[in-house]
Amino acid sequence: MPDPVTGSCLCGAVTYEVTGPLRPVVACHCRQCRKTSGHHVAATSAAREHVRIKGDVQWFASSESAKRAFCPICGSNLFWDGPGSHLSIFAGTLDGPTGLQMVGHIFCADKGDYYEIADGLPQIDQDDPELTTQVQP
Repeated sequence: MPDPVTGSCLCGAVTYEVTGPLRPVVACHCRQCRKTSGHHVAATSAAREHVRIKGDVQWFASSESAKRAFCPICGSNLFWDGPGSHLSIFAGTLDGPTGLQMVGHIFCADKGDYYEIADGLPQIDQDDPELTTQVQP
């Protein structure tokens, strides 16, 4: 993985840089991720202190414990932030090759009925701390 890793929204008004390690990619099939993206979300994450965001992002409180960030100009979904030490980063917003690989799927019980998950990776019905970086306070 190159250091630092950069990313941005579609229009380039919001950019970010990650100077620390990234978690492998996890696909989330929960209802909120499907509603915010139009499908499932593939995300990596990094410790918050290793992520520098430039530009104005719009934060939306999607639940009592989590919020999502998007570009207020082009609408690109960029981040998910909840309990724990890490900020989730939508993998599709990363620039260039990352060397990351998908390691599994979470909230599969909520997945849409119009698609199948057939990549052979682990499928967990709810959240799975073994796959994600959520650390409860």
